[in-house]
Amino acid sequence: MQQFIEFIGNHYLLSSAWIALMVLLVYSMVSSKLSPVKELGTHEVTMLMNKQDAVVIDIRSQNEFKKGHILGAKLVPTEKVNKGDFSALENSKDKPIIVVCAMGMTAKRTAAQMLKAGFSQVSVLKGGMNAWQSANLPVAK
Repeated sequence: MQQFIEFIGNHYLLSSAWIALMVLLVYSMVSSKLSPVKELGTHEVTMLMNKQDAVVIDIRSQNEFKKGHILGAKLVPTEKVNKGDFSALENSKDKPIIVVCAMGMTAKRTAAQMLKAGFSQVSVLKGGMNAWQSANLPVAK
């Protein structure tokens, strides 16, 4: 224990960095558990699509969408997402909705906006299209 305290005293910047990383890791884990937006893996997404007729919303750019997207996905342009304009999806408010972006990070913000707009079942594809393609799941071009 004495050596540990001496190490921290001699390398306070390194020790502070490790503590900060641990705090950020714990914060990230706790906030994801408490978030109303749930992250779903590729298996859960395919189950929702097949059994509950889930609507897949792709928020990537039109060029990325053209290169490959999930079968049946609807492209929602970035400018509409930024404005919170989900009027094209009004008839899908009661269906499960899965928001997809490139890596799963941007989709969380959009999903939170959709929940505030009155959509009841909004989820995010964990890992985004990268995870979908890594799992060798079908992609439309």
